[in-house]
Amino acid sequence: MDREHCKLYELYRAFYVAMPHPHWNADSGTEWNLRSPARRPDGWTSADAAGLPIFPGLVRYDEVASGHLDHAIRVTFESTREAWVHPASHCAGDTSDPAAPPMGLRLRLKSGYGLGGFSGPAKTIALAMKRYGLIVADNGSNWFFSGSSDRRWNDGNLNQLKRIPGSAFEVVKSAARVRSC
Repeated sequence: MDREHCKLYELYRAFYVAMPHPHWNADSGTEWNLRSPARRPDGWTSADAAGLPIFPGLVRYDEVASGHLDHAIRVTFESTREAWVHPASHCAGDTSDPAAPPMGLRLRLKSGYGLGGFSGPAKTIALAMKRYGLIVADNGSNWFFSGSSDRRWNDGNLNQLKRIPGSAFEVVKSAARVRSC
């Protein structure tokens, strides 16, 4: 992130090449102007399959430790529909099944789902799932959400989140239409 110029740079599959001249390569790269609310053009991807920026959807240790996670969380699914819904702009689905989630689909932990058995960072994250929800951003493991790399994460505490079943989430209806690929 370039704070001075309000730019976010993200790479997909970045890797170091040592020989013959040391350098970094990436399969794709994206520059986000953080002063603009503009989305990617329809059909364009980014460093994730949905065409969304990755950084804003990451769960970051410092914000969770403060007791507030005030944004939607990016989530992945193994199988996604060959479609997207704004704010996504791209799809990478493997099925036309209308029951599969399209990129950009918003999910929210149901308000009635009890969080009494949750504590610490896991509870903060679960509360954000209720208030801001999850947004389907890429293909990957089912119900996998990403966080920043930080040694301070307590995996034992975060494992509480694995108890939340998929049936505890609801789809947030969007005014945007689902676009097929």
